[in-house]
Amino acid sequence: MSTAEMEMIMITSIANEKIKHVAALQQKAKLRREESLFVVEGGRLFLEAPVSLIIEVYITKSFFENADGRMREKLAQTGYEEVSEQVFGKMSDTKAPQGILAVLAQQKYKKEELMGTSPLLLLLENIQDPGNLGTILRTAEGAGVTGVILSPDCADIYQPKVVRSTMGSLFRVPFYRTEGLHKDIEFLQNRSVKVYAAYLEGSDCYDTVSYLGGCAFLIGNEGNGLTRETAMAADACIRIPMEGKLESLNAGVSAALLVYEAARQRRNSRA
Repeated sequence: MSTAEMEMIMITSIANEKIKHVAALQQKAKLRREESLFVVEGGRLFLEAPVSLIIEVYITKSFFENADGRMREKLAQTGYEEVSEQVFGKMSDTKAPQGILAVLAQQKYKKEELMGTSPLLLLLENIQDPGNLGTILRTAEGAGVTGVILSPDCADIYQPKVVRSTMGSLFRVPFYRTEGLHKDIEFLQNRSVKVYAAYLEGSDCYDTVSYLGGCAFLIGNEGNGLTRETAMAADACIRIPMEGKLESLNAGVSAALLVYEAARQRRNSRA
């Protein structure tokens, strides 16, 4: 389709039903769940998104005019609709819109798919901060985590800020929102995966424990940490030592320390 043809069908009304639907998907977790859809914004995330998940793409004229060859090639694969700058502003969730967004189908994983040949998992209880959750997924990819399990009360992983914070890891790290975290702790333990709770009252320092076998780390809420009930369901409680007057670290930082320690041990065992 030529640029001229695209200009002829440019969407210029914020009352357009497609535009209102995208804006609603950005704002409403319930709608995202019901329709199993979500929105990604920006050129980088669009390029990282699997073509098989992409349902709709919206761009501005200025974005297309400045797009490089790789971007134009993918746009030719997926198809797109052109919208005015005003309309794009209505659809966007960012303060400085980049001029491209896409509606995608949500990915669905079974917990069995998170195991891998040597499981290294993160179990998240009531993580609420979108930036934290996105960063944890990004860190998980970097450390070679095989999957992330979220408790029912965690933030929506498809919330726009979470999606942006993952920097594309959302498309590569398997994740699963459980209906019962304790049941999944038992599921893992029954499959010889040792579950460690990051807990202030933990008896063992995190870097004195071996993580060479299948293992999973429980990370709790940013403000309150793990509930005692969940921590006691783990095989062992471990702690991150603190100097100064600090009582605890950010949930994302704690997760990073633990999974990278496990990754370090595993690399060294193969050397």
